[in-house]
Amino acid sequence: MRNRFKLIINNKFLKKENFFVKKELRIILNLYAKKVSSGDWKDYGLTINKREITFDIYQRASEKPVIRISKNLNPKNKSEKFYILDANGNIINKSENLSVLINRIEWTGLKLVK
Repeated sequence: MRNRFKLIINNKFLKKENFFVKKELRIILNLYAKKVSSGDWKDYGLTINKREITFDIYQRASEKPVIRISKNLNPKNKSEKFYILDANGNIINKSENLSVLINRIEWTGLKLVK
């Protein structure tokens, strides 16, 4: 028996987002490019699980991200859809709109404390 795969494009009935959409990823990568060019950030990684998708930002090749920009896939409240976490896992800020959230944060004041 032969396996058949179906490609579904732009299906209005499948609205579940399980990754950053193109606009959200562009906003994050524009911020990342600015901070890399200024020498503040060095590397990034993505963490994906059933509850959230996280864009992890590293200052050096370390095991712990300095900043994490997360998208909650099943938010209980609209304002908890996007949030930014520091290195300790504390929520810095949260919002339902990613561009508003990123513009609200003063990125120059965030530094890694040893």
